[in-house]
Amino acid sequence: MAFIKKKERSKERFSLLLLDLEEYYFEQHTAYQLTSNNTAQKRKIRGSLKICSKSIIFEPEQITEPILKIPLRDCKQIEGVEENDRNPFNESRPAGFFIACQQVYLIKESNVVGPYKIERGDSSFFFQLEISRKTEDVVQTLLQLHRASCLDKLGDQTAMIAANLQSRLARTSFDKNSFQSVSEKPHMECEAEMVTPLVTNPGHVCITDQNLYFQPLNGYPEQVVQIMLHSVRRIYKRRHGLRPLGLEVFCTENDLCSDIYLKFYHTKDRDELYYYIATFLENHMVEHTAESYMLQWQRGHISNYQYLLHLNNLADRSCNDLSQYPVFPWVIADYTSPELDLLNPVSFRDLGKPVGALSKERLERLLARYRDMPDPKFMYGSHYSSPGYVLFYLVRVAPEYMLCLQNGRYDHADRMFNSIAETWKNCLEGATDFKELIPEFYGNDPNFLENSLGLDLGKRQGGRMVGDVVLPPWASDTSEFLQKSQKALESQYVSEHLHEWIDLIFGFKQRGGEAVAAHNVFHPLTYEGGIDCDSIEDPDQKIAMLTQILEFGQTPKQLFITPHPQRITPKFQSMSRATSQNASLSELSPVSPSEDSSFEDLTEESKKLSWSNMTKLKLVSSHKIHKEAITGIAVTRSGSSVFTTSQDSTLKMFSKESNTLQRSMSFSNMALSSCLILPEDATVVCSSWDNNVYFYSIAYGRRQDTIMGHDDAISKMCWRDNQLFTASWDSTVKVWRCVSTDISSNKRSQFELLAEFEHDAGVNTISLNQAGTLLASGSKEGTVSIWDTTNFVLLHQVACHLGTIHDIAFSPDSRHVLSAGKDRSLRVVDVQTGMLISTVTAEEQQRCFCWDGNTVLSGGQSGDLLVWDLMAAKVTHKIPGHSGAVTAMWMNEQCSSIITGGEDKQIIFWKPQY
Repeated sequence: MAFIKKKERSKERFSLLLLDLEEYYFEQHTAYQLTSNNTAQKRKIRGSLKICSKSIIFEPEQITEPILKIPLRDCKQIEGVEENDRNPFNESRPAGFFIACQQVYLIKESNVVGPYKIERGDSSFFFQLEISRKTEDVVQTLLQLHRASCLDKLGDQTAMIAANLQSRLARTSFDKNSFQSVSEKPHMECEAEMVTPLVTNPGHVCITDQNLYFQPLNGYPEQVVQIMLHSVRRIYKRRHGLRPLGLEVFCTENDLCSDIYLKFYHTKDRDELYYYIATFLENHMVEHTAESYMLQWQRGHISNYQYLLHLNNLADRSCNDLSQYPVFPWVIADYTSPELDLLNPVSFRDLGKPVGALSKERLERLLARYRDMPDPKFMYGSHYSSPGYVLFYLVRVAPEYMLCLQNGRYDHADRMFNSIAETWKNCLEGATDFKELIPEFYGNDPNFLENSLGLDLGKRQGGRMVGDVVLPPWASDTSEFLQKSQKALESQYVSEHLHEWIDLIFGFKQRGGEAVAAHNVFHPLTYEGGIDCDSIEDPDQKIAMLTQILEFGQTPKQLFITPHPQRITPKFQSMSRATSQNASLSELSPVSPSEDSSFEDLTEESKKLSWSNMTKLKLVSSHKIHKEAITGIAVTRSGSSVFTTSQDSTLKMFSKESNTLQRSMSFSNMALSSCLILPEDATVVCSSWDNNVYFYSIAYGRRQDTIMGHDDAISKMCWRDNQLFTASWDSTVKVWRCVSTDISSNKRSQFELLAEFEHDAGVNTISLNQAGTLLASGSKEGTVSIWDTTNFVLLHQVACHLGTIHDIAFSPDSRHVLSAGKDRSLRVVDVQTGMLISTVTAEEQQRCFCWDGNTVLSGGQSGDLLVWDLMAAKVTHKIPGHSGAVTAMWMNEQCSSIITGGEDKQIIFWKPQY
C-alpha cells in the first residue's frame, strides 16, 4: 500500500526486512560461497555478502539459490583460513573465512516469497571475498559482533552494537560530491537514521540552501536520497520510540506516505533541521494546526477522509511507523445484508463508543475485571492499533513485512484476515480484539483484499486455502467494497457523528475521567508520557519496555482537550472527496425557508460575488474629516449619509452624494468610541469615554437623550429589537430596553436596564449574531465570552489572546466567532462547544475586520487592508490603505461597499471590482 515502494515490488531479493527488528545493515562485499557435493566437486556461488549487526546474509546472484541468513548468536566458530603459500618470505593472509553454526535460514528460494526454511543442526560455510585484502577486517568485525550477540544481557548487546555503529558513523562523513550543484552551500551535517516500516537505516544527513540529503552508511537502497527544499509542502516533528527525535517530510499535499522520515540521535539536531526548513518555506508553506483543519472540515471544505488523515498526521501517526500507523474507524456495522442502506442509521457503527464497548455483554465482562484490577487499571488488554493489526490487514500486499515481524512465519491460517464479516464479528465479540481500521479501507487500491501475488498463506480448517478476503454480500468485488466504504465514511450519518469518535481517539475522552466514563481506558504504556524511558536505569528493562510499547501499540497524541464540535451538515449530500475540495461555503450552509424570495437570493448572490472579488478592492475616494483617529462608522440605509465618531470627541455627518461634510456635533470634551444608527434612520447613538451614551436626532440636529450607565469608558455598542448592548472598561456589558420608535419620534424615553454581564476585565468590543440571540464580548485580558441574550446567561468563556481583543464578530451562520487581538493573531471559537478551533498569526496587529465565515478583510496597524483565507491560514492579498492604523470598518449588507477609518483621521470608500 502507501509505504510499499515500487522498488520493493521489483525483482530485487535482498531488503532490510530480512534483518531482525532493531538490527542494522553495516556493509556488503562481493563474495563467493564455496560448497562441495557428495562427489567432492566444489562449487563457487557468486553473490553479495551483507555484514549486519546480528547476522550474516549471503544473497546469491542466481535467484534459484536461496538467500542464506546466519544468526551470529548461533555461530560456534568464525575464523580466517590461510592461503596455502609455501614461500616462507611471504606474509600469510587469509584466503577466506569459515563459519560453523547451529542454525541457518533459507529465504526466497527461486525468488518465491514465503515462510523462511530453517535448517537446524551443525552446518559450516566457507566464503571468499572478491577483494581478498578485506578478509581480515571482515573477520575481525564478525568476531566483534559475534561477541556482542553472545552477551547474556540484552542491554549489553545493544550497547556494544550501538558503539560499533557510532564508531562507523564517526569515521565517515557526508560525501559532498553528491551535491546536485557545485554552488550549493551546506548549512549543517549530522548523523541520523532513515525510518521505513520495521526498519531504520543509519547514515549522514546534510542540508544545504537547496536540498536535503540523506546518505546511507551502507549505500542501500541508493547512494544518496535527495529532497529539493522548494518541493517540500509539509514537515512534521515526530516522536519515535517515545522520544522527540523524528522528522517527516512531505513533498505533496495529499499523499498518505511521506518522502522521507528521519530519526535523529539528538533532539537539538532534529529541531535545527526543522527550523531551517520551516524558515526556508515560510513564504510558500502554510503550517496547519488541528484547529485550522477542523474549521475546513466543519464547513465542508475537506472530506471526512481528508480530515482524519490530517488529524493522524498531527497526532504523530505515520505510515513509516507501524506502531503509530494512521487509525481510521469502523463505520459500517452491516456486513450480512444483500444491499447496504446508507440512509438507515442501523447500518452504521455507534461512533460514540470505542470498539471494546460496542457489545454490551463483552463490556460487562471487561468492567467486572476492571473493577477488581489493582492500579494502574486498564479496561482493554490490547490496543486498537498496533504493527500486528496493520499487517493483519495488509499481509497480501506486504508479506515480507509480516515475515519480518513474525520471525519468518505467517500467522495461523484461521487467524488471518479471511473475511470482512468475520473480522467485524470478532471485533464485537472477541475477548482481546478491539482493533479499528486503517486508511486503506477508504482508499482506491483494493489490492490488499486480493491475493494477486499468489501467496501460500496456509490452509484453514476444512481444507480451504487462504485466498482473497471474503467480501460482504452487498459488494460484488473489491472495488465496489471500497466505493461503498468511501460513501459510508462521507455519509450524512457519519458526518453528524464523526466528532464523537474523534473525541475518543484524538480528543478529550482519550484520557482521564472522561476516558473512564466512556469506557476508553487502555494500558498506561500506550499513552504519550505514560512512562519516561530515560528515567529507567536498567538497560535490559528499558529495552524490554520500549519493545513492549512498540509492539503493543500507541495511543495518538492528544489534539483536543475540549469536546470536538459537530460538522455543519444541513443539505449535506454524501459529499465526495473530489467535490469536497471545491464545494463552496454557500452550498453547505444552512438555508432557511424564508430564503425563497428573489430579493434574498439576489442578496446572497451579491455577497458571494463581492467576497470572491475582495482581493480586487478599489479605493474610490478618501476624506480627512476629523482631527484624531476615527473610532466608529455608521451609514443610513440609503447609503447617502455617513456618520463617524472620533477621538477628537465629535460626531460628523458626511454626504456620500456630494462628498462634503454636512454636520459636526460634540457632546463632551472626551473621545467618542463608537456609533450606530437606529432602524428608522432618524437617530444616531454614540458612546463616549465619559461613561455615557448619547442619542442624536438627525431630523432635529440635536442631542435628545443620554444614558449615564457605566463607571468607566464605553468601548462599543450593538442594537437589536429595541435592546441596546453597551460594553465598558468597567468590566461589564449592560443590556438596555430602548424603544426606537419612541426615540425617533422625540418622545422622552424610559431606558430600562434588563441585564448586566459581568467580566473579569474591561470589555473592549462586542458583537451580536444576525438573529440577536447571542452576544460575543472581547476583554482587555484576551478573553472571549459568548452569552445567550434570550435568558442572559454565559455559555462559554475562552482565554484566546495574550492582551486586548480589538474586534470580534460572529460568522453569518452563527457557528463561529472570530476575534483579532493585540497579540497579532486572529482566532476562531466554535460557538457550540466553546472550543478554540483555529489560530492564524499576522505580521502586525489587526485592529478591525469583516468576514463571511472563511474570507476575512482586516485592517492592520500599518494601515494596510489584508484579505485572509482562514481555511488556508494565510493572507491572500495586501491592499495599501491608510497612513496609520485602520481603526474602524463598515460594510453594507450586500458586501459591495466598504468604508474604513484610521488613525490618519481619514475615511476611505472602497468597492470590489468585478
